[in-house]
Amino acid sequence: MKTNSNQENKRLMLLISAAALILSIPLIAMQFTTEVDWSLFDFIVMGILLFGTALIIEFIIRNVKSFKSTIILCVFALGALLLIWVELAVGIFGTPFAGN
Repeated sequence: MKTNSNQENKRLMLLISAAALILSIPLIAMQFTTEVDWSLFDFIVMGILLFGTALIIEFIIRNVKSFKSTIILCVFALGALLLIWVELAVGIFGTPFAGN
């Protein structure tokens, strides 16, 4: 049982590290170009989205027993992340959520 817990913790750390790496991309880009101009609020919102999605995926993997269901739910979670991100970035749906 200890091995399984250790493996789950490593997977969680991998997911959180991936989210942090993705979040660091605009921070690094801001050092080299003026075309990337994120405010602190932008980093907070994207951090909530990325880390929240990572935690949701970890929850799905730990609690859903069927492999097929796990894949479907993880794809759904990633799809929701992408739709929210696109809406916040360019407002393709024209919702008040994006400031339109």
